Amino acid sequence: MSNYRIQGATGEWEVVIGLEVHAQVTSEAKLFSSSSTSFGAEPNTQVSLIDAAMPGMLPVPNQECIRQAVRTGMAINAQINKYSRFDRKNYFYADLPQGYQISQLYHPIVGEGELLIEADEKAGLPEDKVIGIERIHVEQDAGKLMHDQHPTMSYVDLNRCGVALMEIVSRPDMTSPAEAGAYLAKLRSILRYVGSCDGNMDQGSMRADVNVSVRRPGEPFGTRTETKNVNSVRFVMQVVEVEARRQVELIEDGGTVVQETRLFDPTSGTTRSMRSKEDAHDYRYFPDPDLLPVELDDAFLQECKASLPELPDAKRARYVETLGLTAYNARELTAEVETFARFETLLAETAKALGKDEAKLATQVANWSLSVAPGVLKSLGEEADPAHSTAEAQAKILKMQDAGEISGGQAKEIYEIVLKTGRDPEEVADAEGLKQVSDTGAIEAKIDEVLAANQDKVEQYRGGKDKLFGFFVGQTMKATQGKANPQVVNEILKQKLG
Repeated sequence: MSNYRIQGATGEWEVVIGLEVHAQVTSEAKLFSSSSTSFGAEPNTQVSLIDAAMPGMLPVPNQECIRQAVRTGMAINAQINKYSRFDRKNYFYADLPQGYQISQLYHPIVGEGELLIEADEKAGLPEDKVIGIERIHVEQDAGKLMHDQHPTMSYVDLNRCGVALMEIVSRPDMTSPAEAGAYLAKLRSILRYVGSCDGNMDQGSMRADVNVSVRRPGEPFGTRTETKNVNSVRFVMQVVEVEARRQVELIEDGGTVVQETRLFDPTSGTTRSMRSKEDAHDYRYFPDPDLLPVELDDAFLQECKASLPELPDAKRARYVETLGLTAYNARELTAEVETFARFETLLAETAKALGKDEAKLATQVANWSLSVAPGVLKSLGEEADPAHSTAEAQAKILKMQDAGEISGGQAKEIYEIVLKTGRDPEEVADAEGLKQVSDTGAIEAKIDEVLAANQDKVEQYRGGKDKLFGFFVGQTMKATQGKANPQVVNEILKQKLG
């Protein structure tokens, strides 16, 4: 449970948060027409007569959009409604040609579900928490108004008009910016695992309406505001904080919070009023007369269930229980689709190269994937060519490290050269002299030289100054230009020093 509180002039206030997430469904065509959904096309080039609301045009449901919504519901352990129905939501927007939006109010396709957000002390999440999800319904997106194309007129782009959206409505179970951020990040991760939405918030294919209210701890809910179309996890957290503080200050100054729709300005970090908030009856919902109810059979539901991949929570548990990874590493590796895909590919390639069980290599590969490889890529910047970072090349580096042929530092150096040039890692290690010396005879000779040159410290060590052991290791590594195998150095020094 979050202990987040707003400290007002008259005492503490609790924040209550609910999110309505609009996720664009991954499909080749729109919800009720065959128009393309690809991003970035020239304005108004992906608009059918149905999208433009020409008289007499009848919508035809896209089965793939229904399938993706069902699969998403299954991924959050939600109730799947075999019977659902489309309604008309009547309102005027300049980018909504029909004069209404086809949505689902009374009979949504997905009912109640839940989503687990994991404890993360650093992020302000002291324990695991389950966030309730009220429903997922399918609806059309509107078009887009462009206000910067002409000095006196706004232009309309209808390419997005009619694209299928899933509106995923949470319960008001979140009580801090950290919880809201974690919920949105986890939901995005699940959608991307399932493949029902690409999660590109910067392109608008996933955005959140943030509902915020404040109350004294233990009192009934206060009046909420809804901040529309927030397009990043960081901005959602920012909206919660600034809007909650605005409401507290308003109430403590004797004002009243008005139920309204607001907009967030990322530049100033503030919200501003957009319009009064309508209730459902203001939209005059009624069943769409052009569309039959959606009825799902058992075979369709079984196919949807069978198509689901291993989801983040199950994958995280498997990484801990089967591969022996720490809870932190498991959480970091499963957060994004690309991260776990790279890890699992590299783990399989490394196990194949070494002829070892994956569980015995998982920690080494996880540390490389989460820390070493990203660190080298970041340090090189534009010098690195990610195309050279193949699983095969990285596995060769990890194999040499596992065999004691190279040190951790040498592994980084080899990876840097591979990223810049695409050369074979084993060839780089040989040609650039980046292999460790494990020849006990050669190392022993260097150790003898170090001990002979530091007899006073040898006596001090034998007299009880154990901390000098590190000095001898350092001197030996210096004498071998850092190429001696540290494990061999330690073993020989222990023998020599007694």
